[in-house]
Amino acid sequence: MHETETRPRWITPMRPRSPDEAHRAATPLELLFDLVFVVAVAQAASSLHHGIAEGHVGEVLPYYVMVFFAIWWAWMTFTWFASSYDNDDVPYRLLVFVQMTGALIVASGVEQVFVEQDLTVIVIGYVVMRIAGVAQWLRAAQADPSHRPADLRYAIGTVLLQVGWVLLLSMPKAALLPLFVVGVVLELLLPIWAERPSPTPWHEHHIRERYGLFTIIVLGEAILSNSVAIRVAADEVGMTGSLMTFIVGGLLIVYSMWWLYFYQPAPGNLTSSMRVAFTWAYGHWLIFASSAAVGVGLALAIDAFTHNAEITVTEAGLALAVPTALYVLSLWVLQDHINEKTWFDTLLNPVAAVLILLTPFVGNAVLLTGIILVVLVALRLIRHLE
Repeated sequence: MHETETRPRWITPMRPRSPDEAHRAATPLELLFDLVFVVAVAQAASSLHHGIAEGHVGEVLPYYVMVFFAIWWAWMTFTWFASSYDNDDVPYRLLVFVQMTGALIVASGVEQVFVEQDLTVIVIGYVVMRIAGVAQWLRAAQADPSHRPADLRYAIGTVLLQVGWVLLLSMPKAALLPLFVVGVVLELLLPIWAERPSPTPWHEHHIRERYGLFTIIVLGEAILSNSVAIRVAADEVGMTGSLMTFIVGGLLIVYSMWWLYFYQPAPGNLTSSMRVAFTWAYGHWLIFASSAAVGVGLALAIDAFTHNAEITVTEAGLALAVPTALYVLSLWVLQDHINEKTWFDTLLNPVAAVLILLTPFVGNAVLLTGIILVVLVALRLIRHLE
């Protein structure tokens, strides 16, 4: 373990970490930071669940996308900075605590977005996070002349964007969604612009591990949502054979999703080009958001079964099938297709996604989706071992 992970110094220059550092792993502080996002993801998934259960899919889905972007972006900007500059001194830790506090404020504002279309609390949380984040970038710029242009671009760009988010609060609600989209585009462009003059020295193995840990967080949310729904159903109708199929299918889905993500070392070399790194990093939003939504779909399937939702069994099946298919396709685009050698390998994930989308119209979508994913895992493993 790196010495600074357990014995922080009071104040040290924020020099860049080596991208070739051996045995680089997530620190205890990063793991604590992740726990905040367990709460945030749970809030977003819960709000999506209640909205769909009440039959308001079209109304709540855009706000789920908005909220999940805010959650993911807050996590991602911290993660990439830490990979480059985590010196683990006392000021760094204190500033991370401030960022965590901002993230908790963001989590507390999730429900307000869904119910009132009000971003005030989330923007306040971002202000808190970004004050600390800008301070981190300025510390890095002071101690790291070779990457100072990038560090200063991040600091200046973050301030300007946050001013824009604050101004958004004064706009009419009718303009909220289009202006939010503009803000998202500018947020995504900031790292691309900032990294041009002198790319920051992030650690590839560390970044891959951090993304894997966040994948586990969102899969954990799927397990939690499913378990809560099962407990409610068992109390109402008892542990029937039908309910057992939901339990088995749900477990097969979550276990298979984990296996599909982790069954082989992540392919490719993120340091080969900035385009590859940004595609991989940004593309994971689909993996994370769809994973959390799968948990919502599992819970909705049980709600429809017990008549605790104002949607049909077929509609609940679609709420599960769509994010599951999106997860399978996202993995295919970002990871699996890189190592594919034959047309059979190329078609595995797309065919599985199509079959999953058909399950709501066949019946017992949860169990069928689980079986399709298990077959996909088995075929992937067989092809990987050949």
